[in-house]
Amino acid sequence: MLDSLARFFPPLASLQFDLLLVIYLVAITAEAMSGALAAGRRNMDVFGVAVIAFVTALGGGTIRDVVLGNFPIGWTQHPEYVYLVILAGLATTLLARFMHHLKSIFLMLDALGLVAFSLIGCNVALQLDYPPLVVIMAGMLTGICGGILRDVLCNQVPVVFCRELYASVSLCVCALFLVLRQVGIDADLNMAACFAAGFSFRMLALRFSWQLPTFSYQQRWD
Repeated sequence: MLDSLARFFPPLASLQFDLLLVIYLVAITAEAMSGALAAGRRNMDVFGVAVIAFVTALGGGTIRDVVLGNFPIGWTQHPEYVYLVILAGLATTLLARFMHHLKSIFLMLDALGLVAFSLIGCNVALQLDYPPLVVIMAGMLTGICGGILRDVLCNQVPVVFCRELYASVSLCVCALFLVLRQVGIDADLNMAACFAAGFSFRMLALRFSWQLPTFSYQQRWD
C-alpha cells in the first residue's frame, strides 16, 4: 500500500507521507460511504451498494490511469483498497440512520479527499512527464470523476455540474500546485499550502453556497 503512493509522492518526508497516506485512506472510505448512501436513496440491493461504493471511491483514479496509460492500475496491485471501500459501503447500510449526525464531519472529510485526490492525480501526470494542461486535467479527473460516475449510475445529473463549487476547487488546487512548483516553492510547503487553500475554499463554498453561473434553456425546437 505504501509503495503504490510512494511513487506518486517521492519528495515527501516520511512523517508527511504517512499523513498523506492516512488522508488518502480516509478519503476513499468517505467517498465509498457517500456512494453507498446514494445507492440507498435509489433502493439498491447490497450488490448495488458495493458497486457504487467501489466506483465512487476508486473510479476517478481508474479513469485517470486509463487516460494517461499508467498501468497497472493501483487497486489491481493492492486489493486491500477494494476490501476497504466495499466494507465501508456495506457498513454504511448499518450506520445510515446515524449519518445525519455526522454531516459536518463527512463534508470535511470529503473536502480533504477532494484535495488529496487532486494532488495525487497531478503527481501521477508529472511523474509521466505530461504537459501542465494534462497535469491539471489528471488532477481533476482523480478528484471528481468518482462522484460523476456515482451520480450517472444512480440516474441523476452529477452534482459537480449543478451545485456548490466542487470541480472548481479541484481546478484551483491543481493550478496552484503547478504555479508554486514552477516558482520553486519547496515541495513540502507546496503540498501544505495546497491542502490549506483547497480545504478552506471548499468549506467557504459550502458555508456561503458559492456557485458558478447556471445556464437554463427551456425553449423547444419542434
